[in-house]
Amino acid sequence: MIEPRQIILGVLVTEKSERLKQNESKYTFRVAPSANKVTIRQAVEKLFKVHVTDVKVMMVGGKQRRMGLYMGYRPDWKKAVVTVKQGERIEALER
Repeated sequence: MIEPRQIILGVLVTEKSERLKQNESKYTFRVAPSANKVTIRQAVEKLFKVHVTDVKVMMVGGKQRRMGLYMGYRPDWKKAVVTVKQGERIEALER
């Protein structure tokens, strides 16, 4: 089995993710491209000791970037929005 730290790569902190966290108990994570909903659910439950009710997963395409004459792309990455059981919070991610 893959370690949970290899599945959950980081927490996304944006205005939208903060609003989701405050109002709807949804947390946004950057996850490994090979991760699926089941492994993301298991990793969040194991790392943060909460009950996950829903997982939404999406691929984010890399943006085009330039360095002088040369064009390139940032890499594609995967994002997951995880809903925890009502009344529960991930204390490590609260401010």
